[in-house]
Amino acid sequence: MDSQECLHANEPWIRPGPMRIASWNVNSVRTRLEQVTAWLQRERPEVLCLQETKVADALFPRQAFEELGYQLAISGQKAYNGVAIASLLPLDDVQIGFDALLGPEATALSDQKRVISALIDGIRVLNLYVPNGSSLSSDKYSYKLEWLACLQRYLERQDQQGDPLCMVGDFNIGPESRDLHDPERLSGGIMASDAERSALRQALGERLVDAFRLFESGSGHWSWWDYRTGAWDTGRGWRIDHIYLDPSLQQCATGCVIHKDQRGNAQPSDHAPVVVHLAWPAADDGEDEGHNSWD
Repeated sequence: MDSQECLHANEPWIRPGPMRIASWNVNSVRTRLEQVTAWLQRERPEVLCLQETKVADALFPRQAFEELGYQLAISGQKAYNGVAIASLLPLDDVQIGFDALLGPEATALSDQKRVISALIDGIRVLNLYVPNGSSLSSDKYSYKLEWLACLQRYLERQDQQGDPLCMVGDFNIGPESRDLHDPERLSGGIMASDAERSALRQALGERLVDAFRLFESGSGHWSWWDYRTGAWDTGRGWRIDHIYLDPSLQQCATGCVIHKDQRGNAQPSDHAPVVVHLAWPAADDGEDEGHNSWD
């Protein structure tokens, strides 16, 4: 992909540099704080989106992130759900919940803290924690399908705003057989049902593409290993943590990596971080060819 084709919304001719946007369901940011901050110190992504922070806003461990130079936008609740964005770059126009764009029609689906976005260096970064659904016979499954339908409406409204979109999060869906360690057994069940997959595809439309699949077509690449089944020790994972890019950012993508090693920590999250690398913003085609480095 030619990074020169990538267009920045506000400043189209600034020299390109690395823009790394990471997504990580940490399954309690306070429990996993030392692991998260150690990873941030080592990797230094420009943006880290967290899911399942499981903490009310007043108790979020802000200082640990701010000491590393990260600004924060958070939306949390006690013990459940919760999303946050940590950024080395300024966070502008922070929007929380579906109702930020959809108004009263989405208020009920905004009670659970699962949606947050911010404009970061001209990119709208949207961080989601999609409901799990529990089981196909559960009321939570119906809620999940309703939530995904609302996501579709939300994305349609966001598209009208015109900002380049990077949507990340724990989607609690394995989109295809290659995203499951045992597709024959798991397909059709929770997180791999036809209705969930269809609802996600409809929300994505023709606009959003799975960044990981721009670079890796094969199976065997997991981002989540169930605590309850010894899945990590036996390599039985799912790929349910995704990063989706709109067309302007697809042309900027230079890689997408799952940091699997983090699942091997002592007392880890059951998820691993996923990071997309973007050459953003684009350089002017007419710039001196001797200054094309992204370093």
